[in-house]
Amino acid sequence: MRRFALSALAALTLGTAVFAWAQSGTAQETTDAPASLVADSVFIDADGKLTAAGSVEAFQAGRRMTADQVVYDPETERIAITGPITLIEEDGSQIILADQGDLSKDMQQGILKGARLVMDRQLQIAAAELERIDTRYTRATRVRASSCEVCAANPTPLWEIRATRVTHDTEEKQIYFENATFRVVGIPVFYSPVLRMPDPSVTRARGFLAPSIRSTSTLGTGVKAPYFIPIGDDKDVTLTPYLSSGTRTLEYRYRQALRNGYLEFNGAYTQDDLENGLRGYMFGGGWFGLPDGYGLSFGVQTASDEAYLNDYGYDDDIDRLTSSVNIGRVRRNELISGSITHYESLRDDEIYSQIPSLTTNTTYQRRFTPALLGGEGGLRFSTRTLRRSSTEDIVGRDTASAVIEGDWRRNWVMSNGMVFSSLGTLNGDIYNIDQDSTYDDTIARLYGTAGVELRWPFIRTATTPGGAAWVIEPIAQLAWSPDTETEVPNEDSTLVEFDEGNLFSLDRFPGDDLHERGLRSNVGMSFTRLDEAGTSFNLTFGRVFREKDLGQFNSSTGLDGATSDWMIFTQWAADWGFSVTNRAVVSDAMDFSREELRVLWDSKRLDLGTAYTWLDEDEAENRYGPTSEARLDAAWDISNRWRTTLETRYDFEENEPSRTEIGLQYFSECVTVDVSLSRRYLSSDTVRPTTAFNLGVELAGFGAKNRGGRGSRQCG
Repeated sequence: MRRFALSALAALTLGTAVFAWAQSGTAQETTDAPASLVADSVFIDADGKLTAAGSVEAFQAGRRMTADQVVYDPETERIAITGPITLIEEDGSQIILADQGDLSKDMQQGILKGARLVMDRQLQIAAAELERIDTRYTRATRVRASSCEVCAANPTPLWEIRATRVTHDTEEKQIYFENATFRVVGIPVFYSPVLRMPDPSVTRARGFLAPSIRSTSTLGTGVKAPYFIPIGDDKDVTLTPYLSSGTRTLEYRYRQALRNGYLEFNGAYTQDDLENGLRGYMFGGGWFGLPDGYGLSFGVQTASDEAYLNDYGYDDDIDRLTSSVNIGRVRRNELISGSITHYESLRDDEIYSQIPSLTTNTTYQRRFTPALLGGEGGLRFSTRTLRRSSTEDIVGRDTASAVIEGDWRRNWVMSNGMVFSSLGTLNGDIYNIDQDSTYDDTIARLYGTAGVELRWPFIRTATTPGGAAWVIEPIAQLAWSPDTETEVPNEDSTLVEFDEGNLFSLDRFPGDDLHERGLRSNVGMSFTRLDEAGTSFNLTFGRVFREKDLGQFNSSTGLDGATSDWMIFTQWAADWGFSVTNRAVVSDAMDFSREELRVLWDSKRLDLGTAYTWLDEDEAENRYGPTSEARLDAAWDISNRWRTTLETRYDFEENEPSRTEIGLQYFSECVTVDVSLSRRYLSSDTVRPTTAFNLGVELAGFGAKNRGGRGSRQCG
């Protein structure tokens, strides 16, 4: 006969009782929602037993139970369920499968035989029996636990834990294993009489995280075993002992979330065979939201010695340690910022006492529309102090400066499409200079620049399907500034770039200490093509003509002389993720002073980034030979389960690589394995050539999540 809805009494007696098991098993609050139960047949026999048989289904508050038969005996107050039994939570966080069950009426006690518990769609616990004890504990006997897919097609999981008994504490959300054996592809590799792990629903549980192995040519082979300690809901500490034949290190990380900000500190303490005494480092920072849109941030970087970060691979690219406090606010037409920064050099060629170790900066900047002139105006006020620890004359120079700058620009569009612009800047500054006998103690300056600009854009739109739009724009700019300027110490304009961003700038010096001088003309053209498929091409080129050479720029910038080198920028980008970008500064004789080539390819399976850099030698920039270096960063998804990475730098002048790192990752539904091998070749007085090997393993279901199903094995 067709299934039909049971009476209210049957639904209350059977449906509610059945769901009490699943509900107590997940430590959720008891719901008052009514239960519904349907079956092919329902009857009460001569002994008073209430039976629902044939495709039994029960529903309550989104939960679902299926079974072949459910029998309630009022004399013993027991509920017998004949399987196959399935209990599913509304969100799928817990699924129970069993062959048969025997439960008490109040669901405080009960046993499911031939059971399997699936937690958070990850961890599977298969057991001969699954027993509910009160409302807090679920106990399983003769257990196999794994987050790997197990079925006829894949009978042996990549890893599993076998135990005589497992207890799940639903209040503490912990899983306790007794006589646990950890197996890899069926082979026992580890035994523990007692083992505790958080259940998959826990994101922040006290305990050990996935360990890793690190082997280096300088420190030997060692193990890192991070231990995570939550301190309430808003902060935590991770302590990571790192032990090897050459080091005894304790790494740490502290994190705290605030109502309007955050804090994080990372560091380590070390005793090793490389140096005498205690070594270590600390990097930290934080951000705090302040009233009226302001934000306060700080950062701390400190290390015991110049070689420590390189020896331990914490950050190989840092050669100056920076600690700072910053406060600021950004609005649509306004910028306010202030900072105090301390620098500590790790470079071999820098004397710490002779570089600015303490600096302060403040800036107020605003954009506005002048009432009488029209166009767009800007106002900037800034201050700066630089302090060196040396007390010697000249090399220990200290400076303080204040700058006020106004700029203005207005555009007029002519009837033939030309755009004519007038523009200018006016600067006033004052410097106080200590411990440098080559300059006066106080220097005040007033400096200005005036210019005009003419652009003539030609635009062609796509006229046919699949066509392209074109924009061609020749640009000519004439600027004048005084030929002479009172000299001050150059602290912020030592490195000058000549690129497409400042080809049409009134001043190509990046700071306030130097200003571009004389009568000059910036001439160039830009060309852009964009087709309907999304492929684009851009070409920008130009150069600078001067009335006379005032000797302002170094030879390697390409801006020296009365006529500068050509600045040429090209970029081709396809909609399928491939792009080529080239910047070059080249003379009429095709001598390159600067060259940068970048190739990027971001596809479904391949991420590729390459770069080549050429810089001509320039003693003024402490470059006593040319720089010729290539860099490659690549990641290739070999398959859904394998990924390889490569990072390398090659120095063509030294004719050897400076750094190489190769990585291989394996993903499955239950494990992630990360292996890397790196080699740093360059050496100095403080940096040692090092080869390092790293191995890390994460098990899904215990402190790690399945990576979106990547690498999952499929059961047929």
